Amino acid sequence: MTHFQKLGNSSIIKWVPSYFLENQLQMCSFHIAQWQNPRFYRTKRSLVTKDGAPISPATLKEAQAVLLEYLHSTRSIQFIYAETMSKNSPHFLRKLLKKVEIVNGVRWSMSRFLRYHPINEFEPFFESLGLKHWEYAPLLPRDLMFLSDDCLLLENYRVLCEFGIEPKKIGQIYKKSVQVFQHDFGVLLLKLQAYQELGLSRSFMAKIIVCSPYVLIGDVDMKLIKVLEILKSSGFDHVWIEEHLSEKESCNWSMIFPVLSFLRGIFCSSEFRRLISKHSRLLFEGSGDGLLSLIAFLLKFGLRVDQISSMLFQFPKIRVSLFVANFIRCIMFFHDIEMEVDAIGKIVRSYPILLGSCRLKKTNTLLNDLNVGKKRLCKYIQENPRELSKWGMGTRVGSLPDSGEDTESQKLKMKFFLDLGYGENPDMMNKAFKVFRGRGGELQERFDSIVNAGLEKEDVCNMVRASPQILNQSKASIQSKIDILVNELGFPLSSLILFPSYLSYTTQRVRLRLAMYNWLKDQEKVEPDLAMSTLVSCSDKLFLSRYVNNHPSGLQVWQGLKSKIYPG
Repeated sequence: MTHFQKLGNSSIIKWVPSYFLENQLQMCSFHIAQWQNPRFYRTKRSLVTKDGAPISPATLKEAQAVLLEYLHSTRSIQFIYAETMSKNSPHFLRKLLKKVEIVNGVRWSMSRFLRYHPINEFEPFFESLGLKHWEYAPLLPRDLMFLSDDCLLLENYRVLCEFGIEPKKIGQIYKKSVQVFQHDFGVLLLKLQAYQELGLSRSFMAKIIVCSPYVLIGDVDMKLIKVLEILKSSGFDHVWIEEHLSEKESCNWSMIFPVLSFLRGIFCSSEFRRLISKHSRLLFEGSGDGLLSLIAFLLKFGLRVDQISSMLFQFPKIRVSLFVANFIRCIMFFHDIEMEVDAIGKIVRSYPILLGSCRLKKTNTLLNDLNVGKKRLCKYIQENPRELSKWGMGTRVGSLPDSGEDTESQKLKMKFFLDLGYGENPDMMNKAFKVFRGRGGELQERFDSIVNAGLEKEDVCNMVRASPQILNQSKASIQSKIDILVNELGFPLSSLILFPSYLSYTTQRVRLRLAMYNWLKDQEKVEPDLAMSTLVSCSDKLFLSRYVNNHPSGLQVWQGLKSKIYPG
């Protein structure tokens, strides 16, 4: 929220007269000076144009000098810290200069402005710590303006600076762990000395603190000490660790320790050293969290420890987090195309590097680009797993080559339609191809499953012509619905001839409608011989108004039956 937005209507009303009065006084002084000494006439100008033109370096340098003098002389901040703040807060200075009305030069105008408009000193302070304005805005204290009001912040800042940490890096420490700046006087220095007594140099500890400032909270971080001991025993000194730590990332030594322990458990000492030397990011990126997640996935899919160790040596030159994201994306893709679990496991065990290296397109995009169904795509991937590398984001994907199965499927489909009586009319055939989904062999299997249930072939042909969508379900689904109709609901098989669309509805819908109808029939609120098609095919709204609401407790019973039939 901007300063203007914070002002209420009453505040604005109070502000306008004083601002107006101040301007009038300035105007009077200006005209008197002009009348008394016309040689000093000059036109007022603004440093910053209305269209946002940049402030010149010379002007900015003058503003820095004024801010330094204000912070040191007026606000009694130590010179070295006041100088750091004034020289390393250009955004704050530009914002400040836009508020200053330049009359007799930058120095005079800005000094006068600061005399009557005290600044929020935390803004240039945080910016001088290397934080951007959008980073430090949420960190500004709500009820403080002057740094002297937070003496612990300044004291702990002083300790860190004197320890050798660059001011521009201290901002990252504040962002990650503000508790470091809340230690009482002398406490932070004692913590730093405790690490030095363990043999850790100032330069090394400075790097550690920027990456993981929480080591200065509580007692000495023993996980850090253990990690350093393990690495030292393997030939990695503090200089090597400094080189491979990134100040842009936090480092959690409690997470790194189990990663190190695991790697030492699956590698001999020489292999362990070779792996860490070659792939240090496996250890330090994300504090090893991505690597642990990856190992958990691989173990779940049945990879042996020796296979995992072999894979780690071949790890590609990408971020571990990206590798894990790609890996999961591939697994989800296999799930989306309904690949069998055993088949997924086989691919994962054989091609883990491949799965983590390619960022696949979305499932629907690939199905469209490849112009293929899920079943054929599953089979194709199992036979050609390396083709996955060609289906990544940003690549052009064409249709799969004709395997011969499509041609055979088309022939079977054509024969099936002719047997149904569609004839060889092209328009009728095109209509049939649009209505019936599935391969030729699948359509015949579904048709046969209805015939094998005990119906005449001619009757089934009539059923399919009346409700062609019943063959767009799997053979297992059709068989299950016929079993429920006959053995659970007690209807004769011949009822399918009159109402073939039954096979298109979900079993939950049919069960709910019939259960409600039977209850209403017992309450003598509906006709006793209504057809199943009448009860099932109408919409929920119509069923409720026509039948359920005929009884005062009907809606309550309906909701109770619905919660049982549709659990969760």
